[in-house]
Amino acid sequence: MRFMILVKASRDSEAGVMPSEDLLAAMGKYNEELAKSGVLLAAEGLHPSSKGARVRFSGKQRTVIDGPFIETKELIAGFWLWQCKSKEEAIEWVKRCPNPHNEDSEIEIRQIFEAEEFGEVFTPELREQEERVRAQAEQLAKAAKP
Repeated sequence: MRFMILVKASRDSEAGVMPSEDLLAAMGKYNEELAKSGVLLAAEGLHPSSKGARVRFSGKQRTVIDGPFIETKELIAGFWLWQCKSKEEAIEWVKRCPNPHNEDSEIEIRQIFEAEEFGEVFTPELREQEERVRAQAEQLAKAAKP
């Protein structure tokens, strides 16, 4: 089972305040534990929403909305992608995480859909297409690494 672990934003993260050296060290140690356990697939921090944009869809119309966005509690400051045996395992890992902010904070755990969960509507042709896209993305990612 794969999970996306979402670190909610704070006033500081939205203001562009960088984490302390102590927090970076603690998170680095935590990420090493995740990697050694085989759980970690990816981990990234995000710039504040002031550097972002949203695209609103209404029928065929697309509207671009530039950040910053108001509701800090609904924004994401960073994420991990994990491979775990269960949601309970993901919860146990999150409980071991250093507090990502200098205030009360929240981390959300969301399971990622797997192809077989879509049933018959995910036809063999669509599965082949997804496999091709994943392979292409992996090749491009490898080529982009220094």
